[in-house]
Amino acid sequence: MTEAQAPSDILVHTEAGVMTLTLNRLDKKNSITGAMYGQMADALQAADDDHAVRAVVIQGHATIFSAGNDIGDFLNAPPAGTEPPAFRFLRGIARFPKPLVAAVCGPAVGIGTTMLFHCDLVYAGDNAAFSMPFVNLGLCPEAASSILVPQMFGHHRASEALLLGEPFMAEAAAEVGLVNRILPPTECNDFAQSQARKLAAKPISALVETKRLMKMAQLPDLLERMDEEGRSFGRMMREPAAREAFTAFMEKRRPDFSKV
Repeated sequence: MTEAQAPSDILVHTEAGVMTLTLNRLDKKNSITGAMYGQMADALQAADDDHAVRAVVIQGHATIFSAGNDIGDFLNAPPAGTEPPAFRFLRGIARFPKPLVAAVCGPAVGIGTTMLFHCDLVYAGDNAAFSMPFVNLGLCPEAASSILVPQMFGHHRASEALLLGEPFMAEAAAEVGLVNRILPPTECNDFAQSQARKLAAKPISALVETKRLMKMAQLPDLLERMDEEGRSFGRMMREPAAREAFTAFMEKRRPDFSKV
């Protein structure tokens, strides 16, 4: 008798031209580990290579999309080398040539929000809560969000989101254009799937070329900014402010930045 295999933290399912990536780590609030970034990066590459896949959906659960990076994983295995899984995933979503759809319910923290700026369609549950609290962790933005957030939100709203790290709800996200439509949480994933199936029924050459033309002017700048953010992020992770923030998080106390 063989031992049952534990379910994956990223579920990958392909049907009718749509590949679906489901964050499946509910016991840890769908926080993302390096291994999960690697799985998602590999899945996006497979979707790019497979002509039968015409659209990709990224989704979580009706109660939570993602709590962001797994802090314990970051502390135990900080990103290293020239191509860590997190950066491979970020470059993958920025470069992904086919339509990318997201369904977001509940908290979407850090990368849970910044990845959405690279999606083509975003549908949110009315319980969605977006936040980018990088400064509060002694860090800087990632995923080229230092370009994309001010561009979409305007400088003052971007400052609230990135400097104060204050959360914003689905209505505010829709107002600035981050979200296409707000739905009841129990309907959000299904609606995103129905939109992806509409895309999958269209000619893939036209989808890819239209997306390429929309993104071609900015993509080099986004990739360059990702590299710059990555260098800063890696350096700041080793500095006292981030160490205090991470330690406080693990000890379940408020950080004290008065001496850093």
